[in-house]
Amino acid sequence: MSLVSAWLRIPFWQRVLGGFVLGALAGWLLGPAAETWFGPLGDLYVTLIKMIAVPLVFFAVINAISSLHGQKSVAALGGRTFLWFIVTAALAVCVGLAVGTIMQPGTGNLSLSMDHGYTPREVPSVVKVIMDVVPSNVFYALSGIGTRVNAAGETVLAAGRGSILPVIFFAGLIGFAMVKLGDKVAEARKLTGQMSEIMIQITRFVLEVTPLGTFGLIAGLVGSYGFEKLLPLGNFVLALYIACALHIVVVYGSLLLAHGLNPLKFFRGASPGMQVAFVSSSSFAAMPVAMRSITHNLGVNKDYASFAVPLGASIKMDGCGAIYPALCAVFIAQYTGVPLTPEQYVVVLIASVLGSFGTAGVPGTAVVMATVVLSAANLPLETIGYLYAIDRILDMMRTMTNVTGQMLVPVLVAKETGLLDQQVYNNPATNVGVDEAAAEPRSGS
Repeated sequence: MSLVSAWLRIPFWQRVLGGFVLGALAGWLLGPAAETWFGPLGDLYVTLIKMIAVPLVFFAVINAISSLHGQKSVAALGGRTFLWFIVTAALAVCVGLAVGTIMQPGTGNLSLSMDHGYTPREVPSVVKVIMDVVPSNVFYALSGIGTRVNAAGETVLAAGRGSILPVIFFAGLIGFAMVKLGDKVAEARKLTGQMSEIMIQITRFVLEVTPLGTFGLIAGLVGSYGFEKLLPLGNFVLALYIACALHIVVVYGSLLLAHGLNPLKFFRGASPGMQVAFVSSSSFAAMPVAMRSITHNLGVNKDYASFAVPLGASIKMDGCGAIYPALCAVFIAQYTGVPLTPEQYVVVLIASVLGSFGTAGVPGTAVVMATVVLSAANLPLETIGYLYAIDRILDMMRTMTNVTGQMLVPVLVAKETGLLDQQVYNNPATNVGVDEAAAEPRSGS
């Protein structure tokens, strides 16, 4: 037990960073064999995170809505949250366009070829996306199973659709029903709260595997990738990373300062969610860590966070849905030698902001969003095929930007509505797993 205690005393971010460094070293030394040896560790970690995500959100949303204490209505909080989603997405598009224009990643003697693994994505209609929010079978939605049409035209069950919106929808209905029934379902309300606490504790257990999962994910990535894929598009990779970093540090930092909040304390508390997002490249996988980070580390009201973070994981995509499509548009315009017109800049801005909400819950959001934006701006779609070979490297930074924004907006709204415990925010922790601080509930969490 002394060894476990010593391990837990090491700050969470240091353990994850250690896994990252050792994983990169193992991948570099072993090459492609690292994917075979250590890749399953990363896959197991991501599977564990996805395992807890749906029940965590399901019970948390029911508990949050059913236990409304009259402090703020869900509609008012939802509207304010959605407004900040739009504002930050628009700013992200502007950052992507500005960085692309300045750095010009599409110029030079580029000789690009279509990646053989790329297949064009079918963009669903807005009506279909909205209809998919309502689950035709609740148990399919809760188990992550949906339907698809196979090559023979038959409708079959298909796993891994990756959308959390049907779960939020059904959980919200249950929560509102409990509010309507009042004392008749007092015991059910109590049981839901207890189940929510159980899932939070399970989340703490699973998060302790993060350093090991990070090691496996990074070892497999470094070992199997190689630098030859990055060289032709190195400027684009650099441009994306710089654009995302500027958006996180400058835009998010400025919004925090405007709300009277210290940005450094936000990034300290949010660092576990940002780290997991970077190594897993999945907003869905990072969602439990993001919820834990803003409640336990930053003092956001737990009931509000249970609603805002899962919603953000579905529709708040500053990296995938705003910066990346904007940068793609500038890249292909420079590569083809046809500059964007002022009207096309406006179309890219509007399509990126609206499209990120319209493709909520659709797997492969970045590719779908790039398709939407380029089509709206009448630009050729080949750029997506060019970039597909390095998508995993791009997705790490895009997803970290997504998740950082998904944590930022609830903090801003909580500050505006009195749902932020300033004392917890000003003394943020960096641990989200099983530690001494987790044994007792922190103030405001």
